[in-house]
Amino acid sequence: MEFSEHIKTANVEDVELRQPLHPPSRGTLCITGHHLLFSGREEGSSQQVLLLLRNIDAIEKSVENLLGYSGFLSKAAHSDRMSASSGTITIKCKDLRVLQLDIPGMEQCLNIAHSIETLSSLDRVSEMYPFFFRPTDPSLQDQWGLSTPERHYAETEELHKRWRLSSVNKSYSVCPSYPPAVIVPKCIDDETLQKAAKFRQGGRFPVLCYYHRKNGMVIMRSSQPLTGANRKRCKEDELLLQAVIEDSDKGFIIDTRSSQQVQQARMTGGGFESKSCYNCWKRLHRQMERGKPLQESLIKLVEACGDESHNVDRWLSKLENSKWLSHVQTALSTAGLLAECVERDGHSALVHGYEGTDCTLLVCTLAQLIMDPSCRTLEGFLSLLEREWLQAGHPFQQRCAHSAFSHARLQQESPIFLLLLDCVWQIWRQFPLALGFSEALLLRLANEVYASDYGTFLCNSDQERCALGVKERTHCLFRALLRPAERDYYSNPLYEPTELAIWPSVHPQSLQLWQGFFLRWTQQARHLEAVQEEIRNLVNEWARMTQR
Repeated sequence: MEFSEHIKTANVEDVELRQPLHPPSRGTLCITGHHLLFSGREEGSSQQVLLLLRNIDAIEKSVENLLGYSGFLSKAAHSDRMSASSGTITIKCKDLRVLQLDIPGMEQCLNIAHSIETLSSLDRVSEMYPFFFRPTDPSLQDQWGLSTPERHYAETEELHKRWRLSSVNKSYSVCPSYPPAVIVPKCIDDETLQKAAKFRQGGRFPVLCYYHRKNGMVIMRSSQPLTGANRKRCKEDELLLQAVIEDSDKGFIIDTRSSQQVQQARMTGGGFESKSCYNCWKRLHRQMERGKPLQESLIKLVEACGDESHNVDRWLSKLENSKWLSHVQTALSTAGLLAECVERDGHSALVHGYEGTDCTLLVCTLAQLIMDPSCRTLEGFLSLLEREWLQAGHPFQQRCAHSAFSHARLQQESPIFLLLLDCVWQIWRQFPLALGFSEALLLRLANEVYASDYGTFLCNSDQERCALGVKERTHCLFRALLRPAERDYYSNPLYEPTELAIWPSVHPQSLQLWQGFFLRWTQQARHLEAVQEEIRNLVNEWARMTQR
């Protein structure tokens, strides 16, 4: 497809740009296949904006309505009036920025609006900018990604006695959303895994995602069992879970659904692990919202953050009604429960909900961050995200198709990854010395997951990335973030490693709105950012002086 087909007007002069934290600026607006470029032309103004069109969530246009007079005007007069009129385009971005463009000429305004609407909503992955982006750093072409399941298994030598690396899914035929290699109990053969996969939604049979070196306990994750209304059994699935705990007295199943939701799932073919068939496993229910309710919560929160009434009571009421901080609290408390089962009680655990691609990954990631100090370094955290979200099959393309401003009908959008980043920020704020990365990294990831130069968050699974050649034709964000200059910027200068688990408080008074993200385009957030940068500079200067 030629992007030029959707660009009727490529350049417009004398456009006025209004954006947060900057005075209005007049200059030239350009549209390309993937970007909107504004270049200030006024004396003393050097404002430049390069906006990835994929970052645009919604646009609103307002033009002077002269078309109704067209029947009474000559063609020349109508053309003159069209060019003499003007229009305004309001651009609402997925990073929560709102821009306003005042464009001379109604026809030019309508053409620009049409191009933005079309090019910002292209669905074909191969047409997206990461396939065209060419970074100047040649080292980014060496390797895509930080690790693989094979490498992770090889590096965790403690696993080798009881666990093995299975290639049962090498052609993605057993589970389309799993990677080609998974870690399973050594005593379970591939034939048993294939039969167990048919008993789990989407083929997501229980696989190991974390080994706790302190006590040898593990965290497994899967999707829900397909017991249905007839309470079907699968001896292979029962055998697989029994092999996880061996001779231990019990294990825990953390189900991210309520008891009522579980019973409803049975009526549609899903279900849960019954006590009679899994008598060594104790099931715990912790209801976590996902999908449409979570997306609507984000929309309400962003609406509250945009309230300009300056009425504190109204603001607090809107914030509470959004229920966003309640979702943060639930996620952190469920992850804390999982970490307690493994770290404090010394039992292995299985986590799942419905498909096992959303809340399951959220809880497993946070629990590892709580327990494992190796996940708290910059590289360790990025490796954790790669392992638990990219390789484990979180459908980024579906979940992040729109953010909080879109007028499109909600389908499979859900800000579950943004919720993860908010939870990590809460931990970072409560334990400012325990994490080796900064808030700036979380903000960068929140931007990149919705619109990026890199191919890391493209597609919905490892299978899709392989089919489209993402790893061969695009560049990896995580590797870019580990380059020396980037590493320095995204590292926490106050970091002091600890081998202890860190237990975040989930009391309502301990949780705060993530101002750095949700209020990032306000003057207050910019002041906080400036203070943090000054602290970083002071700490780095002190470190250089002590090394002399």
